[in-house]
Amino acid sequence: MKNYIIVTLSALLFLAMPARADIPQPDALQPIDKAYQGTIKLKVDATDLAHRIFQVNESIPVSSGKLTLLYPAWIPGHHSPVGPINKLAGLKITANDKTIKWQRDAANIYAFNLTVPKGIDEISLSFQFLSPQNSSQGRVVMTPEMLNLQWNTVVLYPEGYYSRKIQFSASVVLPKGWHYATALTTKKHRKNKVKFKTIDFENLVDSPLFAGRYYKRVALNDDAKSHKKTLIYLNVFADKAKDLAITKDELAAHKKLVEQMIKVYGAYHFDHYDFLLALTTKLGGIGMEHHRSSENSAKPYYFTDWEKSWRGRDLLAHEFNHSWNGKYRRPEKLWTPTYNQIKQASGLWLYEGQTQYWGQIFSVRSGLWSHKQGIAVLAMLAARYDKGRPGMQWRNILDTTNDPTIAQRASLPFRNYQMSEDYYSGGELIWFAVDAKLRYLSNDKKSLDDFAKAFFGMNDGDWDVNTYNFTDIVSTLNSIETYNWHDFLESRLIGHENLSKSFNDQGWKLIYNDKPSVAVSAAEKRYKSTDFVYSLGFMVKDNGTLKDVIWDSPAFNAGLSPSMTIVAVNGEEFSGEVLKDAVTTAKQNHKPIVLLVKDFNHYKTIKIDYDGGLKYPHLERIKGKKDYLTQVLTAR
Repeated sequence: MKNYIIVTLSALLFLAMPARADIPQPDALQPIDKAYQGTIKLKVDATDLAHRIFQVNESIPVSSGKLTLLYPAWIPGHHSPVGPINKLAGLKITANDKTIKWQRDAANIYAFNLTVPKGIDEISLSFQFLSPQNSSQGRVVMTPEMLNLQWNTVVLYPEGYYSRKIQFSASVVLPKGWHYATALTTKKHRKNKVKFKTIDFENLVDSPLFAGRYYKRVALNDDAKSHKKTLIYLNVFADKAKDLAITKDELAAHKKLVEQMIKVYGAYHFDHYDFLLALTTKLGGIGMEHHRSSENSAKPYYFTDWEKSWRGRDLLAHEFNHSWNGKYRRPEKLWTPTYNQIKQASGLWLYEGQTQYWGQIFSVRSGLWSHKQGIAVLAMLAARYDKGRPGMQWRNILDTTNDPTIAQRASLPFRNYQMSEDYYSGGELIWFAVDAKLRYLSNDKKSLDDFAKAFFGMNDGDWDVNTYNFTDIVSTLNSIETYNWHDFLESRLIGHENLSKSFNDQGWKLIYNDKPSVAVSAAEKRYKSTDFVYSLGFMVKDNGTLKDVIWDSPAFNAGLSPSMTIVAVNGEEFSGEVLKDAVTTAKQNHKPIVLLVKDFNHYKTIKIDYDGGLKYPHLERIKGKKDYLTQVLTAR
């Protein structure tokens, strides 16, 4: 206790000490919408695969006096301050070969304060970005076969200017023999050194790079009349060359994805577009939107085992949709002039919620998913808010837009009760309700397609950020069909109703039976688990580890929690099939299911009093009601 007091007092005394006279401590400058002096040169060496280190050098035009350099904190797409400042190391700042002292700002860990001596018009920076060695340290971005260079991780920029007003000349040195893809325009490429055309900082950060040994590039709209020669490419990187094989039918489905999306929006908000897709078990998983590209990852068998990989094939549709929804049209409080100002995420129920809607709809319309697969996925979506989200009793969808900052996608003890980023799936259900209401009001002449074209399909060719607010959403809906859209949306955003009812208005209802759907089966294989969410109230991994026990479910009330591992079922060694048999038997004999579980180093017996049998969600047509949902899923 004494040592604790001494340390605490020492810390307080340190904080109370005056700042050193030679290190400025400026207040944060408000950025101005004015061109920054000169062009910043950024050079990245990405060849140290053994250590997974990116070596960085910058040359920044400056004027003498106080200067603050910022490391990007609020990265678009993350919706929270997750810039990996903990990975920056070895920072050295010099001018004319003389060291310039710097000090991290006491109130802002992303800010570095220094004084530029008189007569100096350029400073040089060198540092390393020490990328994760394994997933416990963050997302792995460099492997022996590929890498993902995100410019926001390897840059410091001057405070006080809009990001779009700072010009950058960026270059990268890649491992010999590697290929690369990015939305940036190449100025010069010689051997393994690539220099890009000068671009503003906002669009540099928005244009990441994938590189690797094994690579294939295919055009997705080259066989049609390309709109103003606006080409869209699929760039595939893989751990092994054999995983790059793409059949004619597989390519056709990806081409149809582009075709279907353009038909709905009717406008391009990019001068070209590059899907960046990594087929890997080594590079960290990602799905990240950008205006002229997207970062995506999938299982190595994405193309080579087409039937097996279907469950994850809506990712490209989701991220491509973001070029319109999220990058071009953006909630006004999610856009800030710099990457170090707080973003407010209340608009994510449209940004992500409607993109989740379109990502799944376009997957069916393009053939990336079959109609049967799409319906099965939507049944699971409905069931989540029927049985799998008891947290809706105390939280609402709008409140979950705070989750990127609250939880930052950390693992949660009881996610179903705490809820986590439900603006995705809950938001999606709100938009199914909107679509059904538009169809009903217009006698089936208008739909969410019309909203999408009106709201996102404006100003063809423009790719500056176009912000919106709640009033703009309501106004656009009223321009299609007059209704009290304000209350319609608000009741679902801040209310606690069962959102699964959205499908009833689409002409379908949620039912449960003892037959797993293709979506349930695919999810079980993908996550190596068995689904008892709608019966006992949990998912369990193949090794017996429990996942997210549903609050107030039979399992929860019997005493099970996600920290436990099931060892045996009714005296028999655990497996998913053994537990399924036990649930089926209990429906017949009405006896409790007896589990032996391990909790830390303790073993105990838990009895679950449940005889409802196996339950899996399905959507079933409502007789006599118009089938809007099939129309939604039908290709245009």
